Parts: sequence; structure tokens; C-alpha cells
Amino acid sequence: MLELGKTKSAPAAGDLIKDVSEASFMADVVDASQTVPVIVDFWAPWCGPCKTLGPALEAAVTRANGAVKMAKINVDQNQMIAGQMRVQSIPTVYAFWQGQPIDGFQGAVPPSEIEAFVARVIAAAGGEPEDGLDEALDAADEMLETGAVADAAQTYAAILQEDPLNARGYAGLARAHMALGELDQAEAILNGAPAEISHAPEIDAAHAQLALARQAQDAGPVNELRAAVEADPANLQARFDLAQALYANGQAQEAVDELLDLFRRDREWSDGAAKTQLFTIFEALKPNDPVLLSGRRKLSSMIFA
Repeated sequence: MLELGKTKSAPAAGDLIKDVSEASFMADVVDASQTVPVIVDFWAPWCGPCKTLGPALEAAVTRANGAVKMAKINVDQNQMIAGQMRVQSIPTVYAFWQGQPIDGFQGAVPPSEIEAFVARVIAAAGGEPEDGLDEALDAADEMLETGAVADAAQTYAAILQEDPLNARGYAGLARAHMALGELDQAEAILNGAPAEISHAPEIDAAHAQLALARQAQDAGPVNELRAAVEADPANLQARFDLAQALYANGQAQEAVDELLDLFRRDREWSDGAAKTQLFTIFEALKPNDPVLLSGRRKLSSMIFA
């Protein structure tokens, strides 16, 4: 078994969690997020759910040991910034990285979802959790990427025997079965993950990859769909179908571009299908994938414009 990484000394709570005002928002959120992601909690003293969510977020941020910071904004005292961020109900939470909002949610959520959110934000900024099995997992990932699928599956299975709560191991084993075309088996593996890790970001990413793999089975021919879009740029269904076909063809950047164009043309089309599909693709990609990072920033700029 590999040795666990050395434990780092915890930063002071005041360095991680701050009450932020409109005057300090630029320094404590936008500027600070250039080097470490910042989670922004919009709350108010009279908000019941805020009293539960706020402490849970603070605890998760503290456990992250400096990989993420938190800014608390009282909307009663900072109505201008709340309006600029289009905060319509509280609690509302946004995550900023390099000056841009990259993720968020509204309302109180279970602790497991808070942990998954914090982990997702850290991962999006390039952070990685310490784990004694990381070396074995890295090796299995490399096997999978280079086509040694059977060897990768065996390695993931061995890791899960040693650590039955290893979310990355479950996700990797599921991806191995996807690579073999065994989508039902991949789904069974993901659905069989223990409840403690069922909402881990690695598991969520594998679910997104599985959804996209099932879509790929029904994707139409790229050339025909592109011709249909060129013939009628306002045909949003054809544009959506083209995006699915492009992703199935391994052209993730092109698929994201088509979906962003669709969202720009009509963000409410088919109950917001473009945004939903973009989120599915983003979740399926690696946290540091340039397609994800660029796509999230472009989508955020459209949403908050």
C-alpha cells in the first residue's frame, strides 16, 4: 500500500472565511480568486435555511485546508452586489475562480452535496485530494487512456477491494466498462456505489459520461446535421443534434461551441436544453480540461451579462 501524504498545517480560520462588503468584494473575491477559488455565500440574518447552510459551508471550507476560501455577503447590507449577481433568493452560493463565477446553487442542500460542491470547485481550479492510492489510480487512468482497458479494470477493482469507499475507483471501473461498450454494466457499478460517495464529483462525472455515451448511440451523421444547420441557422433542434453528434465524434470543443451558440440564440429553448447539455459535458470532462474552463467562462459571461 502507498503511504499517505503528509498532513499540512491548517490555515487560520480568518484567512479562509471572511465577511465581505461591496467595498471589499473586488479584493476578497475577484482578486483573491486569481490564485485560490472563493465560494461566495449570499445570506441574511432572517433567512432560516441560511442558518443551516452557512455553518455547513464553513465546515467544508475549513476541512479543505486552504484549497478554497469563503466570502460571506449579507444581502441586506450589500444590496448592490446582490443585484449585480442577480441574487433572487437566498441562500445563493457562487464559486469564483480567476475572477469568474464557475459554479453555484440556490437553497439549502444536504451535507453530501456541499462536500461534492466544494470538491468540484477545488478540482476545477486544479487541486487534487491527497490519497495513498493516488499513484495506483493514476496508473489505472493511464492504462484506460492508452487502451489497456482490461488491465485498467483489474486495477480499479483491486483498489476498491482495498478501499471500498474510493469514489475515483468506482468511476474508473465504470469508465472501463463504457470503453468496452458495456453501458448497462457501467450503470450498475455507479448505482452500486455506497451512499457515502454516491454524490462524489468523480461519480457525478462518470454518470455524465454514461449519459453522453448513451446519446452517442443515437447520434446522427455529423455532415448531414451540419448541412441542415448551414441551410437553416435558426433550426435549433438541428443545431442541438449536431452538438450531440460532434461530441460523440470526439469533437468536444466544437460541440460546446454549437451549444453556446444555441444558448445565445434562445436560452429557454426546449426547457433550457442547451444549458443542461453544456453542464452534462462540463461534468464529464476533466476539471482542468481547457474545453471545460473556456466553456464555463463563456457560459457565465452570457448568464451574467
